[in-house]
Amino acid sequence: MSTAISVHLDLTGLTCPIPIVKTAKAAKELQPGELIEALATDPGSVADFAAWCRSTGNELVEQSEQDGVYRFVIRKR
Repeated sequence: MSTAISVHLDLTGLTCPIPIVKTAKAAKELQPGELIEALATDPGSVADFAAWCRSTGNELVEQSEQDGVYRFVIRKR
């Protein structure tokens, strides 16, 4: 599987549900195994991305936070 990120999404400043909506739209354009990096500032995005990955079968590969910016790396199922 690829380790290179295919899509980078800057979702900073957006609130629920927009980060998930934009991530889901981007994921539809990817092939299985490709990675999306999403950056968000909404603290609720931590739970939102975890729940979205569980419900869609996509893999939350990495999650981190630095200076109020949450970074998610997701592998499309």
